[in-house]
Amino acid sequence: MKFFNELLLRNSFHSFRYLDFRRFIFSKFMITVAQQVQFVVLSWQVYEITKDPLSLGLIGLAEAVPAVGLSLVGGLIADKRSRKKILLAVMASLVLCTAFLLYISMKYQAPGALTTALPFYLVMFIVGCGRGFYSPAQFSLMTQLIPREAYANSSAWNSTFWHIAVVVGSSAGGLMLAYLGKPVTYAIVLGCILISLFQLIRIHAPKFDPIAHTEPALESIRTGLRFVFQNKVILGALTLDLVAVLFGGATAMLPVFASDILQVGEKGFGILRAAPFAGAVIMALYMTKHPPLFNAGKKLIICVSGFAICMIAFALSKNFYLSAFILALSGAFDNVSVVIRSTIIQLFTPESMRGRVSSVSTMFISSSNEIGAFESGFAAKLLGLIPSVIFGGGVALASTALAAWKLPSLRNLQLKQ
Repeated sequence: MKFFNELLLRNSFHSFRYLDFRRFIFSKFMITVAQQVQFVVLSWQVYEITKDPLSLGLIGLAEAVPAVGLSLVGGLIADKRSRKKILLAVMASLVLCTAFLLYISMKYQAPGALTTALPFYLVMFIVGCGRGFYSPAQFSLMTQLIPREAYANSSAWNSTFWHIAVVVGSSAGGLMLAYLGKPVTYAIVLGCILISLFQLIRIHAPKFDPIAHTEPALESIRTGLRFVFQNKVILGALTLDLVAVLFGGATAMLPVFASDILQVGEKGFGILRAAPFAGAVIMALYMTKHPPLFNAGKKLIICVSGFAICMIAFALSKNFYLSAFILALSGAFDNVSVVIRSTIIQLFTPESMRGRVSSVSTMFISSSNEIGAFESGFAAKLLGLIPSVIFGGGVALASTALAAWKLPSLRNLQLKQ
């Protein structure tokens, strides 16, 4: 206990001095592990059924469409209602989704027994609906649990635990799929979600001043949008990451790379999926001690450029170990931009508007992963797998050059001030 108390006194662990923040992080860790394991199994099942790269992109599209469509409403509700209750409702829906996947995996265990991927798209659609409410509520709740001086540290630790969870979930997902089978894996996912739900219940969320219930909903949403689009620093950071992730990401095509290009099977797929998150964890741990506050704008632009170059290099690699290293490096670059963007939103946004601003961030960034997955699948179908990834990386790289030229307020940003 004495060692634990001394650890919390260090600046690197500033956020962990607050009990409810620790509960929040553990809850988010468990739900992220669960969702990553579930996604690994689900995406492998879909590719087993369809043998079509475009079908993997459709998984992302099925989640992104409702997430984007509902995010502004979710942000508005997060500024009007208890953010904790919103998260509890979303997690309840995830329990039902996983139970459904468990049921159909038990019913259709024989190879070829399930001939359509439609049930999996339906589940991802429901998950996307939940994300439209979950993302703005969880970011706003986290910010409530810590003081202002801990914002940068909390962003780094939030990113650290999220990426560790993705590494654990992605790696474990592939291994459990190979050794335990689909039904057992989904049962484990269900247990992880229930543990996350229990930790969330234990959080004592402090009160905040919600926006007036009498204010028209559309006007409240427009107020949040105006705030983002009039703040060039927030808008610039969101747009830069949007383009990079939308065009530069290749992770949606990893089942194809693992199966057809590198020929490493399910176990290799799990490692490739975990590699960018492993690199992100190492970088995030470094940033808990050395947050990127000085020259934050320049670091953001450089790291997004590095991410785009890594995607091009990954497309050209034919060696499994080199490909895994490149993906790890891309994760390290990407995580710097994640922490900088999160800190920008925390510092520049009033408490009563965090739900709506976070919802815009969800539209720009979080769901761009899924829309990017669809773009990757469509481009792979149209151009071929490797040319499509190279093209996307080139577009992302060009966007960083344009941002450095056209957005001096972002380029010269100093978060330490």
